[in-house]
Order: sequence, then structure tokens, then C-alpha cells
Amino acid sequence: MSNVRIAMLGSGFVAEFYLQGLANVAGHEVVLNYSRSTKRAKAFATSWGIPESTVSLEKAIARDDIDLFIIALPNEEHLPVSLMLSKARRNQVCTKPLARNRNEAKQMLAAARRSGKMHGYAETEVFSPCVVKARDTIVNGGVGRVLWVRSRESHSGPHSPHFWDPAKTGGGAMNDLACHCIEAARYFFGKEEKVVEVMAWGATLVHHAKTKGEDNALLVLKFAGGGIGHCELSWTTKGGLDLRNEIHGSEGSIFTDVTRGTPIASFTSKPAGYIIEKADIDHGWTRPLPEEAFAYGYQAEMRHFVECVRDGATPRETYEDGYSVNCILDAGYQSMRSRRWIKVKY
Repeated sequence: MSNVRIAMLGSGFVAEFYLQGLANVAGHEVVLNYSRSTKRAKAFATSWGIPESTVSLEKAIARDDIDLFIIALPNEEHLPVSLMLSKARRNQVCTKPLARNRNEAKQMLAAARRSGKMHGYAETEVFSPCVVKARDTIVNGGVGRVLWVRSRESHSGPHSPHFWDPAKTGGGAMNDLACHCIEAARYFFGKEEKVVEVMAWGATLVHHAKTKGEDNALLVLKFAGGGIGHCELSWTTKGGLDLRNEIHGSEGSIFTDVTRGTPIASFTSKPAGYIIEKADIDHGWTRPLPEEAFAYGYQAEMRHFVECVRDGATPRETYEDGYSVNCILDAGYQSMRSRRWIKVKY
């Protein structure tokens, strides 16, 4: 068939990563990008060679020559934009977290199902090559039965101001980062084994002037089979993005480290350009990460969604997965407030 024609809804940080991922994906073309700002829309289109940009969401969604709409917008925009896409019966992919809470995610999932069109949940963690390889090792019996998964996602804080406002995003560091760790744990244990109960702690330790949300959090997931997922989240970690997983089973263990175990180490006395996402300095001892979009999973997930549209297939990450993550996050925030274990309601 002809190329899958894509509209990128959003012209910010995550949209940049999606375009980096798509740069190495065959069989597609990005024909339109949308932004709420004319200046940002035009700048993004110029930067990526996109033939058309718009600030009219209605006009973008009304186009029937676009095969896939990618929602790369702030969290508060996910629900209304997704509902518009579902009403127009458009294929859609949404960045993480799917919504600000369980209720919004439920509406998005129900509408997408009614539309009869493809819906994909863009959770990069489970498309990261090292995470996929870890899952292959588990499936092949390498570590026996998975007992405990520990994941860490941390950095020194978000780039965009809206992330610091819990009313706009749905929460603080746990909402922003635990969605990755939760889905990694579900991936490693197997999605057929549900998270049934959670315990969480969170506090604002550093960024008191910036946010009313937590800038550090711990989240423990109890799986139906008795296994445990342990998630560490922080917006106060210096040195760039810290992204690690440990999988411990009855017969062995697996360790992944995307950002602190890079194949390059350098010492520069002067700034030497971009280092890694959320890097706090660009000189001295640094660990640059080659091919970030590939290492994080952006390239693999974008290729997967393009192929699903082309082949009429169901993605391996859908709004159902995003909804499950939101249910777990909601239970986590309830636990954070009550300081006790909370059963997850799906």
C-alpha cells in the first residue's frame, strides 16, 4: 500500500522524540503537525520538513486523507482530543500517561472502542530494545518464574512548566514517571497477571516553589500471583535521566541500564553539545547516549504503530493498557494519602 500518512498533534518535547523515532521507519510520511501556537507549529514543521502545519485541531481531524493521528500533547488535552478523534473514527496513538486519572482514561478507551478504529498506547519502555530482550529471556524460561521487578525512572525535573501543575497533569513525579515502571512490570510478569494491590509514598523534598505535587515517590505493586513490583521515581536526581530495571526470578536475574551504562564515557573541559535527556551539565565527565530515540524505544514503537495501521492489526499496547496503568496510578495516589495498601479497581 502507499505510505501511512501521519498527523503529529503537538510540537513539543515528546513530538520531537517521535519524529526522531519515525526518521528510521519506512513506509510513512508526516504530512501535518498541529500546535496551539502558530509560531511553534511553523517552527516544528520547518525543522522536520513537514509540508503543512495548523493551529486548528478541528480542521486537522476533519481531514480524511490522514491514516494516523499521534497525540503528543499535554496531559489535560488527551481526553478532549482523543474523544474528537474517536467521534471522527480516526486511528489514534496517545503518549503516556493515557489520561490524568482512571475516569478520563475509561472515557478514552470506551470511545476508541466504539469508533472501531485502531488505538495505540505510546509507552516507550516496553519497546526499548533491552527491555524487549529481557522479556524474550523471561519467555524462554531463562530466569524461571518472575518474583520481583525493580524499576527506577528519575531525573532533575521536567522541561515544560505545565508538568509542575498537578491539576493539569494529574499528579507529580509518580504520575509522570511511574507509568513507565508500571508497564515494564506488567510486561515482565505478563499482562494476564493483574496488579491487585498497591502501596505508595510521595513527598515534595526539593521543588517546593515549583509544585504542589510530589517530586519523589515510591510505589509497590502486588501482583495476583504474589510477585512484587518496586518503582522508584524522582524529579530531583542529578546527572541526566536514570533508567534501570531489575528482574529477579526463581532461576536467575536480568539487569537493564539504558542511560548510566552507555558505551561512551567522555571528559571535556568545555561544552561539547547535547549529552543525554535531562543532562544537568554538558562538560566534565559525561556519559553520552548514542541513538537515544532507538535506545528508549521511540523508533520501535513508532515502527510498530505504522505497521499496525498498514496491516490493520491491533497494537500490543492499546488504550486498554493505558487504562490499566491509570487505574494503578489512582490507587497509588489513594495509598499515598491514606498510608495503607489499596486494592486496584479496574
